[in-house]
Amino acid sequence: MQVFHKERKIIITCNKRLSPYLQQEVEELGYGIKRVFSTGVELEGTVTDCIPLNLNLRCASQILYSLHAFTAENPARLYKELLEIPWEDLIDFSGYFSVTSNVNNMHITTPLFANVKVKDAIVDRIKEKKGIRPNSGPELNKAVVHLYWQDDQAEVFIDTSGETLAKHSYRKIPGKAPMLEALAAGTIMATRWDRKSPFVNPMCGSGTLAIEAALLATNKRPGFFRMNYAFMHITGYDEQVFFAERRKLKDQAKKEIDFKIIASDLSEDAVDIAQKNAKTAGVDHLIDFQVCDFAETEVPETHGVVLFNPEYGERLGVHSKLEATYKRLGDFMKKECKGYHGYIFTGNPDLAKKIGLKASRRIEFYNGKLDCRLLEYELYEGSRREIETSSGH
Repeated sequence: MQVFHKERKIIITCNKRLSPYLQQEVEELGYGIKRVFSTGVELEGTVTDCIPLNLNLRCASQILYSLHAFTAENPARLYKELLEIPWEDLIDFSGYFSVTSNVNNMHITTPLFANVKVKDAIVDRIKEKKGIRPNSGPELNKAVVHLYWQDDQAEVFIDTSGETLAKHSYRKIPGKAPMLEALAAGTIMATRWDRKSPFVNPMCGSGTLAIEAALLATNKRPGFFRMNYAFMHITGYDEQVFFAERRKLKDQAKKEIDFKIIASDLSEDAVDIAQKNAKTAGVDHLIDFQVCDFAETEVPETHGVVLFNPEYGERLGVHSKLEATYKRLGDFMKKECKGYHGYIFTGNPDLAKKIGLKASRRIEFYNGKLDCRLLEYELYEGSRREIETSSGH
């Protein structure tokens, strides 16, 4: 099976509600998209096409290359269909592979049972053809096979990513309740930030938003921080293609920017963690870190974006304190951020009401299973009427 050269269906998955930003990224790389759905996009291509996608995409989770779609009403039929695939041409029989799945079938009470059926078919086929049993297990650091099985419709894929792409490999110290890197990138892409003007992130926590902003501003891609992908463990892989793509990443990245990215937090520990993570990402020199109350954060006198990801108050007993904080957020944006676009990412609509400003947009996201909104505020200099009068409206 010439999967590195044969065009088939490719599914790129992402967290729910990130697909508009994933679509934008994929199209910017020059790929045509056939379908967009809530947790991903579909296109056509080869496993070779999956290499730049793995290295470049910020919002993706997995990049799956379809091998075979079929009808399977029960596990016996699934096994029989999988036994027909020439696995000996795909997986090194002296190597290691793992199986993941997304299963909703009446005969399957645990996805692990489906995974075992897939694994058995692959092992039995390779043993029959080569006389050797490959090893398998839960680690996602070698070849990975993914099963999608919904009712009686099954499809088996090569997962070309392995470990999820949603983590961008620079965050060695997560800090308290960190935002997933793919979500942070999507959140910034949803703002009106032009990547050429100040980006201010008070309450920065472990620094993910500020770091992702610096990576976007310098066009540094997640592939910079990772040297192992599942596509490297498929028979026929040419490492020259990977190294050529990595060189492209290096050539297109900028070293410096001529505007400020500012990240502040009241916690000295949080700022210390954020600085260490930024250093791993190679952008610590681009971010101005400050230890202070958010209201003391420096806001350059120009136009830009200020973005908050405050606590949502999921734990009991913290509401009244957070209500006061959310009100202060609104006051700070109104007084100190004139001419900016202000954003607050929150999973708590009741607290959002305390901000005291009218949101111009409410952009839907999920943070894990939590239904969240990115609230946008246009922070005019002077009143809106003055602006409209001066611009001749």
